[in-house]
Amino acid sequence: MPSRLNRYHHEGEDHFITVSCYHRQPYFITPQAKDIALTSLEATRQKYQFEILGYVVMPEHVHLLISEPPDHENHTIATIMQAWKISVARRLPQRPFWQRRYYDFNVASRDKVIEKLRYMHRNPVTRGLVEHPEDWRWSSFRHYLLEEDGPVRITAT
Repeated sequence: MPSRLNRYHHEGEDHFITVSCYHRQPYFITPQAKDIALTSLEATRQKYQFEILGYVVMPEHVHLLISEPPDHENHTIATIMQAWKISVARRLPQRPFWQRRYYDFNVASRDKVIEKLRYMHRNPVTRGLVEHPEDWRWSSFRHYLLEEDGPVRITAT
């Protein structure tokens, strides 16, 4: 594995992020654990003022589609991810909680945004956790389908 990952920030692009639990353990197996991930995400969004286009919490990983924070000189995607991961890990008992790194893909086009949202929202169905995307309450799908407010405010579409 490379010792240094290339991250491209300050490009005005959105970011598709995947972060995994330590050794892909299902630390988000309970509804309460998934709820903690989302309430922590919303608190982090409010603090750093970045936009969230979509999310899904799976049993052992989380996908996010987010913007760069407006104060990108002082706060980067890495700052956001660190703050959110610490917030979640402090509230849940498993140690260590997270894999050290996360996957970050720059999303440069509207078509790619749609592709990533579809992928995220279909993930619980593909994994056999639910029959329909709207049945998984720990994703942003219901926001797009029903314009329903969830625990995390979708601030860009």
